[in-house]
Amino acid sequence: MIDTHLHAVDPRLPGDDPDDPLWAGPVAARADRLRGALDEAGITIALSMGRCALKAYLGYHHFGPESPEYAPYYPLAARFGLPVIFHTGDTYSRRAKVKFAHPLRVDEVAVDHPDVRFVMAHVGNPWLIDAAEVIYKNDNVWADLSGLLVGDESDFDEWARDGTLDAVAEAVRDAFDYTERPDRFLFGSDWPLAPLRAYRDFARRIIPEGDWPAVCEANARALFSLAESPTDP
Repeated sequence: MIDTHLHAVDPRLPGDDPDDPLWAGPVAARADRLRGALDEAGITIALSMGRCALKAYLGYHHFGPESPEYAPYYPLAARFGLPVIFHTGDTYSRRAKVKFAHPLRVDEVAVDHPDVRFVMAHVGNPWLIDAAEVIYKNDNVWADLSGLLVGDESDFDEWARDGTLDAVAEAVRDAFDYTERPDRFLFGSDWPLAPLRAYRDFARRIIPEGDWPAVCEANARALFSLAESPTDP
């Protein structure tokens, strides 16, 4: 299983709380905690944001993907075969401007740069159907399922009891079905914003059983050119 979206270090975004306890303590201790969480969730490969592709934090930075500031990076991504990941949808900061993170803006660069592979992190939540239309229409756009819910183990337990998990999963499933492209979705957790095992179980509520192997592994291997490993289960 592959997690295509987690954070090993503080991304230091505009508007972030510098004292956020998520990033407290030595990096080595956080790495140990992550290793344990990966093992518990059965995740054999994890891609940390900022290390596996180019990423743009739309909304946190106040310009859209079509902005001239990003233009030089698209030919670079095409030349080296690197996906470009966009934060899309809601943000973790009151200082962000969400109009710049709307998934429909990704359609502009997808059309203008057909040789670049784009990933919409968070499926553009809450604009899920808008994001689905961009995936349905374009052959070079993917989405990851990360960050749809943010909380700890107790939050996920409560959301399971009160129906929140099922309600959110149904909304995302509608977007998934609309695209008619199960090969364009990727599992991602947004750890440490959500516990890995609980988020894995939540994601499985979204994806039909027959499509789960593709979403949890095969799609990521194809997109990020990850070779099959004889040691993977």
